[in-house]
Amino acid sequence: MRLDQIDWAARTLRLFRLKRRQPQIYPLVPSAAEALARHIDTVRPLSSCPEVFLCMHAPRRPLKAGSIYDVANRRLVALGIDAAHRGGHALRHACASRLLAEGLSIKEIGDHLGHRSAASTSIYAKNMQALREVGAFDVGGLLMLTHVVDA
Repeated sequence: MRLDQIDWAARTLRLFRLKRRQPQIYPLVPSAAEALARHIDTVRPLSSCPEVFLCMHAPRRPLKAGSIYDVANRRLVALGIDAAHRGGHALRHACASRLLAEGLSIKEIGDHLGHRSAASTSIYAKNMQALREVGAFDVGGLLMLTHVVDA
């Protein structure tokens, strides 16, 4: 994410999605806006680099994809979380599962994650989707049927 992708006045982020090969605009919710502003003002080292997130030690350069993995993995280990996926993928899986648990559709979650197909999104949220389908299943008729069979 680059500094020029943050529109503070409109409270949006304009991010280029590699999977979609096009930009996508996200709302910048107040808590995220405050965290970003605090990071830029107090944590981010002074640099001519346009990226928001930079290495904290010289040379000052943008974080690489592997850096995201390292940061997320260290945090998961510190919290004692044993996850099947690490790094950015762990965050994507957690996000998809949370959004699904909050009631968003596979399409909405896919749009958020930048997927082109529902099949891609289903991989991230398959366990939660299956549980939701089981939970929504009306077992009333089955219970009546078992009482008839038992009688």
